[in-house]
Parts: sequence; C-alpha cells; structure tokens
Amino acid sequence: MYNGLLHAHSGLRWIVLILLLAAIFNAFSKKKSGVWTAKDKKISLFAMIFTHVQFLIGLVLYFVSPKVNFVEGFMKDDVLRFFAVEHVLLMVVAIVFITVGHSKSKKAATDAGRFSAIAKFYLIGLVLILASIPWPFRDLGSGWF
Repeated sequence: MYNGLLHAHSGLRWIVLILLLAAIFNAFSKKKSGVWTAKDKKISLFAMIFTHVQFLIGLVLYFVSPKVNFVEGFMKDDVLRFFAVEHVLLMVVAIVFITVGHSKSKKAATDAGRFSAIAKFYLIGLVLILASIPWPFRDLGSGWF
C-alpha cells in the first residue's frame, strides 16, 4: 500500500504542477482584457481539485510513511524534520492559498478580478509547493518520480 501511494503521490505532482501553471498562465494572459468563460473556470477548478486529491494522498502517506517518525530528536534529522513538519505545513498553506484564490475568483464582481485572484493566489500556492517538494537535489531521499 505504501509504495503504491508513494508512486501515485510522486507522479500526480507533475499533473498538479502542469495544471497550476496552466491556470496561472491563463489568468495572467487574460487578466487585462479577457472574458471569463466556462473554460477558464474549468482550468482553475481542475487545478484546485487535483491539488486537493494530491493533498489527500499525502495525508494518508503522512500516517503510514516510515519517513514521518516522531522519535526523540527527530527535529535534528533533516529528512525526518522535512517530512514530519516542513513539507506538510507548507503544503497545507499552499492549498489554503489555492482554495482561497478559487473562492475569491467565484465572488469577484468583474472578469479582471476573477483572473487577478487566480493569478495571485495560485502563484503563491505554486511557489510554496515548489519550495516544499522533496526534489532529488535536496538530498531528502526522493527521486524525480
């Protein structure tokens, strides 16, 4: 179960990143003169949905992973601290930003306001996600997939 969830979580990250980039690019490109359409709503909605699915898989992994171990002195170990505290905390904050951005885009009075909310909040969420992914060059025991 653990390996299957880990591979799903690792592989789904690429879909999440692509969808977030698509939503952000779409919002920035239409921010000044674009008209909000059903396509724009779907792009931002799918980005948010896949981000939430990724979070749910990560939440299950948090409780079954051997990398999350609250033994004495775990905060001194970079890998244990990253997975037990840093990764989950930054990801939760990123998902909050993405969810707030989607909510604000639904409540915005103008199309420019909708695109602006998606652009700002999804971009902040993406930066937080990129900062908290255990990239291979960070020596945290994770690979590209």
